[in-house]
Amino acid sequence: GESGKSTFLKQMRIIHGIKFENDLIREYQQVIYQNLVKGMKVLADAREKLGIPWGDNNNVDLGRELFQLDHGLVLSPVRFNHYSSLLSRLWQDSGIRRAFDRRREFQLSDSVEYFFNNLERIARPDYIPTNKDILHCRKATKGITEFVIPINNIPFLFVDVGGQRSQRQKWFQCFDSVTSILFLVSSSEFDQVLLEDRITNRLEESKNIFDAIVNNIIFGNVSIILFLNKFDLLERKVGNPETDIRWYFPQFTGNSHSMQDVQKFILSMFTGVKRNPKKPLYHHFTTAVDTENIKVVFNSVKDTILHRNLEILMLE
Repeated sequence: GESGKSTFLKQMRIIHGIKFENDLIREYQQVIYQNLVKGMKVLADAREKLGIPWGDNNNVDLGRELFQLDHGLVLSPVRFNHYSSLLSRLWQDSGIRRAFDRRREFQLSDSVEYFFNNLERIARPDYIPTNKDILHCRKATKGITEFVIPINNIPFLFVDVGGQRSQRQKWFQCFDSVTSILFLVSSSEFDQVLLEDRITNRLEESKNIFDAIVNNIIFGNVSIILFLNKFDLLERKVGNPETDIRWYFPQFTGNSHSMQDVQKFILSMFTGVKRNPKKPLYHHFTTAVDTENIKVVFNSVKDTILHRNLEILMLE
């Protein structure tokens, strides 16, 4: 989960001019409010568990008030505005910020920082989510979502599947007539563990799933395109002296603060599991929340998919 699959699908809509319906925008607005409330609860809980004191003791009561809030609650813009000052005060607390700096030690959505940095705008009573907000908003994909996007008058059917362990048994039933698989990996998660068991390294888990797909006989004629996503977050981590890929992957021999070395290592982790040397594997480093980046990457991917379709038609 959280590799950016649904974000990529949202980008496909934006890039190809398919507007989000008003009902969907309202739904995303709720998800954004919930992302903020839940994100702060996770941070406040982590602050306590990590033994980090509040920066301001006056925030003890605000912390208690926060935990009385139901983050699944439907909030009107006016009601959310009422809670926004509480969230803003807590976000400015040095104890919360110290917990945030240690976020790899617990499960926190990548978009929390973006939303808190935009809290003042989001808290306005007339707030309507922008495309950028919608791209950042996080809701776990349950089951299978299909979406058809006409590209150059050719209908592309995108099938988005939930990435959590509980969702994976549903995958193979929708892989019947697939011509291409876009496999997204969160490349920045080399220092994080799974939500499901809190032990397994997220990058290792992604590699194991990729292994099962790239070497599966069912996909012998399917083109596989690997998106090593969240390049922006990977860049931040590689530049951060407080984390080091060697702590999690001792087999890494390069310069742990060189973007080129880390990219090469992560890519080789995935290309190294492919058993059939003749099977082509395409790859791109991507930032799914960056529309311009995805536009460029998808132009290249589109040609691969169309070329593959043509080959299949000629074989029939």
